[in-house]
Amino acid sequence: MTTVRPATDADLDAVAAIYAHEVRTGYATFDTEPPPRARWEAKLASAHPGDHFLVADVDGAVAGFAYSGPYRDRGAYDRTREVTVYVDHAATGRGLGRLLYDDLLARMRAGGVRTALACIALPNDASEGLHRACGFERQGVLREVGRKHDRWIDVVWWQRMLGDRPGE
Repeated sequence: MTTVRPATDADLDAVAAIYAHEVRTGYATFDTEPPPRARWEAKLASAHPGDHFLVADVDGAVAGFAYSGPYRDRGAYDRTREVTVYVDHAATGRGLGRLLYDDLLARMRAGGVRTALACIALPNDASEGLHRACGFERQGVLREVGRKHDRWIDVVWWQRMLGDRPGE
């Protein structure tokens, strides 16, 4: 059975392992070393109403995670959050990314978030397809802003408006 639920401290080692695999082998994150556990603990501890940290639990095991957090550390950006989703490499293609994003975006909207932003390293057709399917719109490419695994990497920003009333 698959459920999406808020992450707990007990999930952090599995989250860290999924992320560390991407750090070591992929381009989806620009981290070049797996972060310390404290990074995941800080995400778990955030009290901002637009910050959420969710896991996809498949038969009792964490198979993916998603979170929202600050876009920029300035007051006017308070209702804009950056989002991300990671799925264990052995669990891709099962719709877990969509399940995670559907839940995350609903929680963000309920928390008063106006805009969700996602930054995707290119090329990544699967991630761009996921964001498109979840209602994000492609905004623009920044060329060669990261270097990892001996190549320059472009990124593209995607945006999803969550508020639906003027002045919201």
